[in-house]
Amino acid sequence: MFDPVIAPSGTLLGLLQRGRGDGTLHALAAPRDEALTALNHCVLGDPRHDWQAENRSLYYARLYFDLHGGLDAIDRHLFRAEDRYETGEERTGLALAVLGHLASYGRRDALDLLRRYAVTGSNWAWALDELALRDDDQGLRALAVPVLARFPATHEGEAALAAAVRDAFEPRPWRLWADDERDGVGDRIRAAGERGSFDRWQRQLRPQGPRPGWSVGAVLDWAQQGHEDGGDPGLPASRCLLAVAGPEDRPAILEAAQGGPPGARGACLHYLARTSDPAALDLIEAAAGGERAVADAAVSAFERMCGVAAVERARRWVHRADGLGAAAARVLAVRGAAQDAPLVLGALRETVRADGPDAPALWTLVDGAGRLGIACAAPVLRHVYRETTSSQLRGRTARALAATDPSYATGFAFECLWDCEETTREIAALHAEMGDARVAERLRTLAADPAEEDEVQTAVRSRFGPDATAL
Repeated sequence: MFDPVIAPSGTLLGLLQRGRGDGTLHALAAPRDEALTALNHCVLGDPRHDWQAENRSLYYARLYFDLHGGLDAIDRHLFRAEDRYETGEERTGLALAVLGHLASYGRRDALDLLRRYAVTGSNWAWALDELALRDDDQGLRALAVPVLARFPATHEGEAALAAAVRDAFEPRPWRLWADDERDGVGDRIRAAGERGSFDRWQRQLRPQGPRPGWSVGAVLDWAQQGHEDGGDPGLPASRCLLAVAGPEDRPAILEAAQGGPPGARGACLHYLARTSDPAALDLIEAAAGGERAVADAAVSAFERMCGVAAVERARRWVHRADGLGAAAARVLAVRGAAQDAPLVLGALRETVRADGPDAPALWTLVDGAGRLGIACAAPVLRHVYRETTSSQLRGRTARALAATDPSYATGFAFECLWDCEETTREIAALHAEMGDARVAERLRTLAADPAEEDEVQTAVRSRFGPDATAL
């Protein structure tokens, strides 16, 4: 799937694509047709860079509900001819999740659309999971025969059915159908469930990877083989070394960490870092200038180190212009003291300047700015908040702003009450200035919304004191 094209942050479409609270507020104030056009654009062309981690479905569903938006565009999107060959979850997952939330808000048209798609759509399993949470038993029983018709009565078909039953995210429909007395329904589901359990048991009897009794040499050979196969086994191999290595193995591990093959060398660097070996930091520094795989392993191992020695070395390395220098800044952000605030702030500003507001390194640096309470970081944090396309990074930035920017409570916290990420709404619920009547009204709405997350509602109730039950 191609990376989505994100509109500028100052436009209605750009705000909605980012999932910002201001997107909802602007959409409710805009002409209804314009707002629905932008909303459909987002739902039909998922704007998330990481569709498996970022939240948008409840955010968009609430806006459909508030705008009394029709579902014709979603209907056409789900049942396009492309659905037969573009079967990836990323094409239809967001639309199906939005329908699920709308069904929970009582939209019968959304429930009917999910049922239709579960019968004929390629991403039927997702639709079935949504129905498992919202549909009644009668509605789910009506889907048993058409869903089972997807699996022919052949060896391959029964194997696919067993896998579907075994891997179902929401097991309720399958458990309901297992008790169905109709021919070819209950008995077939029960048999598929038994086969799935047997397959899982067989996999447990044939584990892959290290075995009890392996030597250090065997673990390093396994790590190197994994590297040659295109994997990154350094970290799991280091855990194996923790289990099998003794004091007598240290010379061999040091030798491999200094000049072994890439996979084995990475595993040894991780092991030495995890055990706080006195030689670890020097070996990491030497490896940072080597080939890409070894340098990446060295940086990763260093970032996982704790203790005074790692922080002191980070203060020396933070001025380097390579990956180890960037890692040093992140170590200071996580484990540094107040004296390291200027270094963390410098790294934060340079990262935004060089790599933009979506740079992966910003996650840790933003957290560090908040942890260290760097007040003069507020301007760059506000820039990241406005411009990033990652709703999760925006949430971390909101948390940092709450710790560094006195204006957060009366500024961004208000719009964060409508944000797409529940953690961001939770932060806003804890900090938004209650003197604004609109804040109190929104908090009451969140407290009464059955779709809202428990953590958000707990934060909301904490703002109303002992009389919170009277919301």
